[in-house]
Amino acid sequence: MAFFKRKKPAYTDISQIELPSHIGIIMDGNGRWAKKRGLPRSAGHTAGAQTFRKIARYCSDIGVRHLTVYAFSTENWRRPETEVSAIMKLFKEYLEEAIRDFKDDSIVLKFIGDRSAFSPELLALMEENEEESKDREGMVLNIAMNYGGRAELVRAMQSIARDAKDEKLDIEKIDEGLISDYLYTKGQPDPDLIIRPSGEHRTSNFLLWQSAYSEYVIMDVLWPDFREEHLNQALIEYANRNRRFGGV
Repeated sequence: MAFFKRKKPAYTDISQIELPSHIGIIMDGNGRWAKKRGLPRSAGHTAGAQTFRKIARYCSDIGVRHLTVYAFSTENWRRPETEVSAIMKLFKEYLEEAIRDFKDDSIVLKFIGDRSAFSPELLALMEENEEESKDREGMVLNIAMNYGGRAELVRAMQSIARDAKDEKLDIEKIDEGLISDYLYTKGQPDPDLIIRPSGEHRTSNFLLWQSAYSEYVIMDVLWPDFREEHLNQALIEYANRNRRFGGV
């Protein structure tokens, strides 16, 4: 008797699918969006920030449990000073808005990355947002600021080495689970799906450890033009894939 694997159904609507528990988004294409329109790059970041607000709330509304967005990388400091200043100004405005307007939202805000480079004002706003939202029961929104996957792993290895030296842990017990507990995303599931708008085909140092088995969906749309329907398309593509995790 021959046995055949049942084919996975072809999903066409997000109402048919099981949503990924954790989505990562590389918010890419702001500068190119502005350049195409003859606008300064800062205009692209402003438009991208508006898209971020819409997509974050949409993810929360449809029941995504964890969302991590790549807002500013460790490498982005190399950009022109005027552009970096504009991004920091937008970040400050978003944090002030979140404190004021997100009180009725169920979103839990977390900031991942090296905070040492930020101004005291920004640090205070980040801490206030985390404190205000910590007891909410909805989606966890991780905003990656001054974040790099390699830097995160270096930080984790340094912390593990210090704890081993201080005899707080046995080096023979270092395994994948322990390393995960030293990352910024401790206690959260690894991303099931990572979406990269803008058409670029690279990870850009985003969640390197956590994305070992993530499904990537590359979309040929610049981030400021990204809409709910684009997210739905990515979710349907994800649902129609066969995730084997190294198996058959």
